[in-house]
Amino acid sequence: MSAVLLVECSPRFARSRSRAAAEQLVDRLKRREPGLGLLRRDLAVHPPPLIDEAFSEAIRLPAAEHTPAQRQALEASEALIAELEATSVLVIGTPMHNFTVPAPLKAWIDQVLRIGRTFRRTPAGKAGLLADRPAYVVVATGGFIAGERARQPDFLTPYLGAVLATLGIREPRFLHLEAAEGRSERSRPAEAELRSWLDTHLPLAVGAE
Repeated sequence: MSAVLLVECSPRFARSRSRAAAEQLVDRLKRREPGLGLLRRDLAVHPPPLIDEAFSEAIRLPAAEHTPAQRQALEASEALIAELEATSVLVIGTPMHNFTVPAPLKAWIDQVLRIGRTFRRTPAGKAGLLADRPAYVVVATGGFIAGERARQPDFLTPYLGAVLATLGIREPRFLHLEAAEGRSERSRPAEAELRSWLDTHLPLAVGAE
């Protein structure tokens, strides 16, 4: 299926810069590829379940040996993995919470990153079992995380990069919306930065503006 999976998790909804930018990114993708479908997964509205004992035991056993409780514990995981398998592009829009990913996004990661299902162990390390695809991550931060103005660490970017690589998605592109709290939603500098990033990474054909 030629479609985008849009994963969002900001609890700010209409006031969220990561959501607004992710929507513009998806719009750019659809303008570049008319007919591209869209599948939404809003983790703030429907947070994935946390890992429990039944899940932990089930992922260590062959499916034929699962108890009814263990099968039920894997239902959400199978549904979320199926969304990844059914789509060809991944877009994640997320704020940074306490230097890393928000809790709902971490719960999503724990559900989709499964030994024997989406990755396997090899002598060289973990190898992804999902098809590689274009992936874009929009990250909104309250402060600066890069360059001379950085005053806080960024554990989100390397962590998400490692997670996606383990799934088999090797070259995600990150769009950082820094110091989001200090700007208005539609400030001209912020819009200019977003437009510049889109034009660099997802340029439109001449005359397609």
